Amino acid sequence: KGYNLREEDFHIALDLLEENPGRLEEYAPSEPLYLQRKSVAPKSLNQQEYMRAIKEFDLVFGIGPAGTGKTYLAMAMALSYLQSKQVTRIVLTRPAVEAGERLGFLPGDMFQKINPYLRPLYDALFDLTPYEQANRLVERGIIEIAPLAYMRGRTLNNAFIILDEAQNTSREQMKMILTRMGFDSKLVVTADITQIDLPQPKKSGVLQAIKVLAPIKEIAFVYFNEKDVVRHPLVGKIIKAYARAESKSV
Repeated sequence: KGYNLREEDFHIALDLLEENPGRLEEYAPSEPLYLQRKSVAPKSLNQQEYMRAIKEFDLVFGIGPAGTGKTYLAMAMALSYLQSKQVTRIVLTRPAVEAGERLGFLPGDMFQKINPYLRPLYDALFDLTPYEQANRLVERGIIEIAPLAYMRGRTLNNAFIILDEAQNTSREQMKMILTRMGFDSKLVVTADITQIDLPQPKKSGVLQAIKVLAPIKEIAFVYFNEKDVVRHPLVGKIIKAYARAESKSV
């Protein structure tokens, strides 16, 4: 009542009708997040569940393939919480693991070498926030973007923390970041377990966390699939094709 339905609302309802018709009558469209640069709303059923989980739980794992909105929606939620003064800062981090490259061979000092690995976080931030304002927030330390190694020994109170690309954390790193949470903080962990760049993929920290933390009811796990991809239409088909090929090779 009083809500203007969007095209995405119909797509979500159709997905629900296909996957679980019995729950269709429970479905209610989500109000968009109104940020300073744009409004953001879920474009699939899993995205809606993800945003709901972030509101209801202090620790949320978003797991799924590239392009499903895991990082982007987490960033939008973080900015919404900062805008409404539910947190006083945002901390964005990801492991600096090379996807087939060696940091030592890249030019520049350590910050310049690490910066490309943090670029996707900057991309999401600048897409959602006016460029000059985003830079001011970063300069004042209200938004911090740093490699995962910089989180050791800290306690992050009253913060919205996003750990991106968590599939590339070691088990020790994952335990370390999960125990950085302080009072009045939220932590969102995003991961694509089909793209692990570690030398020993089975030792990924996120794979262990999924098993170890699953019994804890205060932690939410939201899983995405190719239906949630919001990039070029071909991306979803590419993800599905690789998934089929990999399942045959196992």
